[in-house]
Parts: sequence; C-alpha cells; structure tokens
Amino acid sequence: MEKKRFKIAALGCRTNQYEAQAFRDQLLTLGYEEAQEGQQADICIVNTCTVTKSADERSRHQIRSLNREHPDSKIFVTGCMTEKQAPTLLNIGGVAGVVKNKDKENLLKFAFPEEEIPEFKIERFEAHTRAFVKVQDGCNSFCSYCIIPYVRGRSRSRRLQSILDEVQGLVKNGFYEIVLTGINIGDYDGAPSEGEEPVRLSTLTKAVSAIEGVRRLRISSIDPDEVDDELIEVIKNSTNCVPSMHVVLQSGSNTVLKRMRRKYTVQQFFDTVDRLKSAIPSFTFTTDIIVGFPGETPEEFQETLDVMDRVSFLKVHMFPYSKREGTLAARMPNHLDSVTVQSRKQTLLEKAEKLSFLERQPYVGQILEVLVESHNFGHTENFLPVQIEGPLLEKNQFVKVQIVENQKEALTGVVVSS
Repeated sequence: MEKKRFKIAALGCRTNQYEAQAFRDQLLTLGYEEAQEGQQADICIVNTCTVTKSADERSRHQIRSLNREHPDSKIFVTGCMTEKQAPTLLNIGGVAGVVKNKDKENLLKFAFPEEEIPEFKIERFEAHTRAFVKVQDGCNSFCSYCIIPYVRGRSRSRRLQSILDEVQGLVKNGFYEIVLTGINIGDYDGAPSEGEEPVRLSTLTKAVSAIEGVRRLRISSIDPDEVDDELIEVIKNSTNCVPSMHVVLQSGSNTVLKRMRRKYTVQQFFDTVDRLKSAIPSFTFTTDIIVGFPGETPEEFQETLDVMDRVSFLKVHMFPYSKREGTLAARMPNHLDSVTVQSRKQTLLEKAEKLSFLERQPYVGQILEVLVESHNFGHTENFLPVQIEGPLLEKNQFVKVQIVENQKEALTGVVVSS
C-alpha cells in the first residue's frame, strides 16, 4: 500500500520554521512521508505570517499554489494570519480547516480526530545544520506598529526540562548548533507554577550550554534591555555560547523609539553592545531596523544611520514600515509616501552592505573554524559568512579555513584542516 504524503509551507519567523518542523516530525511518526517534486500530497499545512501586508499576500499565494499543485489534498491553515482573517482563508479553494495560533499544537488532532497524535516537538531540522528550539511564544510589549501580540497572544514559556529534553534529542540526531528562539525570548520565565521562582534566560542558556554535544549555542532576536549581566557572564564563561547576537534596534532615534513604544533608548542599546564587546572583543551584532515609521523626519533617519556607523552591524534586517490595521501606529499622523520610504530603504541597505564589508575585513589572513551549511558556505562562531573554495564538502562538519579574500557578500577561504 502506497504511503500517504504531506507538504508543509512556513512563512515568516524562525518560530514558524520551528513549528513547521514539529508538524513534519509528527506526520513522519504517523507514517506519512514528505511529498517530493511531482508527487501528490494528501495533506498540506501552511503556517502563515501577517507581520506585513506583503506577508499576508505571500501566505495567500502559498495556499493557492498548493491547491493548484495538490488539487486532491486537504489544506490546513494556521499561523498569525488566522487570528484576524480566518473567514477569508476558509474561502480559499482547497482549505479544509483553519486552526488559530492558540490551538496550533493540536492541528493534527483536528485533522485526524481518530488518531493518537505524537507530542508537538522537534527531533531534527530538515535541510538545516542548525536547529531552532522554541522556548517561548507570544509577546506582552504591544509596540505601536506590531500586530503580533494580537495574533500570538500574551507571552508564555516552556518548562526548562522540556527544552533540555528536546535539545538532547537534537544532539543525538547530529545537530551541533542550537538556536534558542521565541517571539520575545527576553520574556522567558520557565512557566513557573504557583510558588515557584521564574527561570531566567541566563539559567536556561547555562543549562543548554552544559548539554554534551552542543558545539554552538546561539540566542536569537532579543531586545537590548533584556541582555542582563548574568546572561553576559554565562556567554563569556561558556565554551560553546557564540560571540554573536541579534540585538533589536528598530530605530536609532529616541523620539521614534518612543513613538514605537519600544521600552529602551539608544543609550541603553549602546550600553548593551559595549558590555558584550567588553566581555568578548570579537563579538558581532546583527539587528532589525524599520524604515519610514510614521512621522520619521530626515534628522531621525540620519540618527539611525549614525547608530549603524557606531555599532557596525554584521547584518541588518531592514523592514519598510507596513501599516497594520488595529495597531496604534496605523492611526498616527504623517505617514510617509512610498517614494521617501524606498529612498531611505536604499540608503540604509547600501550603508549596511558597506559596514558589513568593513566588519569582515580584519579577518582576511586568519584561520577560522566554519560549520559547513550547504554548497561550501557556512558561518564562523561569531556569524561571519564564509564561502569555501575547492571540492564540495559534506554538510554539518567543522573545518578550519584560511581566509584569503573579503568579497561583497562574504569572506572566501580554503580548507587547511578538518
């Protein structure tokens, strides 16, 4: 009897990617196999994103594409878009059900009510050499531009032991690099029962770091005010916590940050960067920046460019402001025209590319350890991108690479040992 097949599509953040992998592992345990090119799927799952209007469009496009490619499949839609647009999604051809975020972990129970459904967790991370582990979901911040607290709900954390068990399983399955992720990871508290002390992010990080076989441990996107001295000490004293972090900026202007209802200042951002650099001089930073927030003046935009010069980010994830109905920012005056936003976007991207190049330049001539990801491309522990010249290497191995050149997108080098 031919095996039943599935197809899963995940849009947006790393948390969505993690959840997609959890669905994949559940279906594999149930005896399904992933549909390959040209094969028909019996069930499709789309984990949507709604952070911007274009994310909505991509989500709808993905559903329609799956319906065209798998006309006999039952399509189940979940993710952030379902919270506000469930009726619209149900009307798209092929959609058999819409499962909202709060019920996401029970999606397969909804799809297969007669089946015994495996636990919603991951054991592997297909096509990746680093595994994302969701430790927290939801957000309590209610930034003025963001729809996420309304569609993902309030912050809630996983129990520490559940996370440790999952990481141990991933290590057994050959993953050397673990990334702790969440919607707002700085809110992690270990889901304490009544009378229990909350578990700090630093405690979680130290516990995961101590698991045998974890070669690299990263903390994903975090707000600068959540990087406390205890966390820095754990990173500094660990042998596998990497000297690189995605610290969220959003704007380099205090007046814009205030309108955004962010809970830190530019000075606090600098303080976090300086403390991490002081602890580990090779520390590198990536960040998120929103361009064209309502009312952003040329002077406020210039302040963001000045912060980029001061910090010299290794990578900037740039987002043109997207109006989301239901948020405070959508009702603000002085929304910028698209020409101005596009112009600022281009200016920022050009600066980001230049600064990234300069940040990589001192490493030319050095020998660095690289984890090979795909097509001879990989990253160092402090997230320097490296393209390795020579014969094709096996994925998921560490190699010593002599850096010979700094090119537009990455460093290039040759293997000296593995």
